Amino acid sequence: MAMISDPSLEDDLAEVLDRAAETFAILGSPARLRILQAVCDGERSVTEIVSQTGLSQTNVSQHLALMFRAGLLSRRRSGSQHFYAVADADVVAVCRVVCNKVAANGQRRRGPQARGGE
Repeated sequence: MAMISDPSLEDDLAEVLDRAAETFAILGSPARLRILQAVCDGERSVTEIVSQTGLSQTNVSQHLALMFRAGLLSRRRSGSQHFYAVADADVVAVCRVVCNKVAANGQRRRGPQARGGE
């Protein structure tokens, strides 16, 4: 089964795969995954994201700017505050699948074999 389900996109396969790799590279940062986790249930202010992630405001702002430019997050300004939300629910769905798989595999690794056969 191919990763691209639309046959009309096969002519642009290299470009599609390059763009997908860029998206995965952005999502490959634990800090950015924490930010995505913070906003996946709804819009959050930068202050709320800083509080939820434990990252510095400067660090969060840099990551938010990158994620916004990549189209992963949307941004709204109200007065002096910026609010961010998920721009593409499919990105969260992919991350959810991967995180749940990692969590399930981690649970198995902590079983009797991982503890030395106890």
